Amino acid sequence: MCGIFAYLNYHVPRTRREILEILLKGLQRLEYRGYDSAGVGIDGGNGKEWETNGRSIQLIKQQGKVKALDEEIHKQQDIDLDVEFDVHIGIAHTRWATHGAPSPVNSHPQRSDKSNEFIVIHNGIITNYNDLRKFLESKGYEFESETDTETIAKLVKYMYDNRESNDLSFATLVERVTQQLEGAFVLVFKSVHYPGEAVGTRRGGPLLIGVKCDHKLSTDHIPILYRSARGRLPAAFSLATSAKDKKGCTAVPRLSDQDTCLFPVDEKAVEYYFASDASAVIEHTNRVIFLEDDDVAAVTDGRLSIHRIKRTVGDHPARAIQTLQMELQQIMKGNYSSFMQKEIFEQPESVVNTMRGRVNYDDNTVILGGLKDHIKEIQRCRRLILIACGTSYHAGVATRQVLEELTELPVMVELASDFLDRNTPVFRDDVCFFISQSGETADSLMALRYCKERGALTVGITNTVGSSISRETDCGIHINAGPEIGVASTKAYTSQFVALIMFALLMCDDRISMQPRRREIIQGLRVLPDLIKEVLSLDDEIQRLAVELYQQKSVLIMGRGYHYATCLEGALKIKEITYMHSEGILAGELKHGPLALVDKLMPVIMIIMRDLTYVKCQNALQQVVARQGRPIVICDKDDYETIKSSSRTIKVPHCVDCLQGILSVIPLQLLSFHLAVLRGFDVDCPRNLAKSVTVE
Repeated sequence: MCGIFAYLNYHVPRTRREILEILLKGLQRLEYRGYDSAGVGIDGGNGKEWETNGRSIQLIKQQGKVKALDEEIHKQQDIDLDVEFDVHIGIAHTRWATHGAPSPVNSHPQRSDKSNEFIVIHNGIITNYNDLRKFLESKGYEFESETDTETIAKLVKYMYDNRESNDLSFATLVERVTQQLEGAFVLVFKSVHYPGEAVGTRRGGPLLIGVKCDHKLSTDHIPILYRSARGRLPAAFSLATSAKDKKGCTAVPRLSDQDTCLFPVDEKAVEYYFASDASAVIEHTNRVIFLEDDDVAAVTDGRLSIHRIKRTVGDHPARAIQTLQMELQQIMKGNYSSFMQKEIFEQPESVVNTMRGRVNYDDNTVILGGLKDHIKEIQRCRRLILIACGTSYHAGVATRQVLEELTELPVMVELASDFLDRNTPVFRDDVCFFISQSGETADSLMALRYCKERGALTVGITNTVGSSISRETDCGIHINAGPEIGVASTKAYTSQFVALIMFALLMCDDRISMQPRRREIIQGLRVLPDLIKEVLSLDDEIQRLAVELYQQKSVLIMGRGYHYATCLEGALKIKEITYMHSEGILAGELKHGPLALVDKLMPVIMIIMRDLTYVKCQNALQQVVARQGRPIVICDKDDYETIKSSSRTIKVPHCVDCLQGILSVIPLQLLSFHLAVLRGFDVDCPRNLAKSVTVE
């Protein structure tokens, strides 16, 4: 959804031009998340003293792409791009419209008033914004946008205007504001009253802070500071354990900043980067801190502290500095025309990375380190529930049959939003899987918390280290597919598929009756990367097919058994990036309605593989042909019967039946890509869609 990026340089001299370049580059790294407008907030003065310049704020906002914002910045006559700042905080944002149409006034940063005393950038939705707006309007505050975010900026000013003393800190002010907010949010604030200071907080969305410093830092674990009537105490201390003085009164331990803050030793230079995604900071630093829900992170005088209002059971006493295992080249297009194309062609390597160190092909064993402490408990469960949205849901549908076969357990596959709407019964002996590329999907996160409240064991399958789902689940599998930038998921789908297959193999490793089937699947995994390469070699053939289809308005994709999920996923890809109507149809349901759509003009793609549903799929093919349909058939390259009886085929190599879905989906990924290119659309940033859906 919306992209958040902020940059604070402390005793690292930067010109305004350099600061804006860093902010815009950060936004460009977040473009893949989907957006319709962008904006920046920087210090407005042109003097030599940074503190004086920080007493005014300049907002520059524009509808459209980051490039349009860059052009708007260079049109500004009243800002000197060569002014140097020893200390500066700049904030930037890409907006995905929810409240109010895309426009400069609805873009972020949103401001508290016409003099820009407080500005804020926001990802999420404030559900009680109408009540807050009415209250603030009754106090005389005037609104200029349609956004829910503007209420936050106005609320900060209201709290500041009604402060009880002049020594109110920026962090405390933000804490008071967040206590009044309902819904999901990630926020970063800047103010003329607190020059050189930044405050960020989150609830229900991702926020990380990158730290760049050439000197030794005071700590690699930042203690959490809790607000209390007696003052600020880090999580490592509590009144119950503090010393008592001679009169029997509790004495609050005196703590130095070294115990409570992160800063460069000897007051050296440091730079901080606030971002909603690691891809925006990786070119600057690989040292990051992932914030948890309700953390309030504040940088004052170059020192980073993390605050919370109340302590809850299970809270970690500190936030650790972590090292990102990401490289800049992973988020670059290289020689490809788009990220989606690059990610489709990365699948031979991404599935290898998913299996690396986990599958031993020589002794037919599978090791999943993230599950080892809980696997016995999972094996004793009564039911598996796979919960996800979109493509991740299709990965669950694709592997349900083999999970049922190898675990001999009932397996439910649920759309997270529907799962919550039904208040689905969940029990303590259930195991609930949450599948999400980003690990931040709002509906899946809410379903996770719903299941945890009911005592179920929770397992995360994500592609993002440090994501909310990976942290909040009891255990999990990291799919190791590498960064996925294109909005339409491709390599994450096949890696999720493989991860679930590995889990199924692990569940039956001690069952003698299952060993022949296990060996067959494991040896299938061994050759899978080479078979994917073989399918990718069909790219030119699929491009020619796209030339024939791109002017059509609709396409039907039919299959059954293991390939029903392939139909759903292929149809979703075509919808997402080509804007054609497409529908994935279970071939067994043809006579119950969908057959009425078939005629000589309707494009039909059928998936027919040599598995247990082969004869039934052949029957469906004959039904389509009998209605003058001209189906394009994705089939086994050695299936001469189907090739002979079909006017058009896409021939893929044969693999184990439960893995064949990986090979049959790739032609549909390629087809959707070529259709979108031929129709002239932006493949990586389809309209109305975002990569990480962090609101309901």
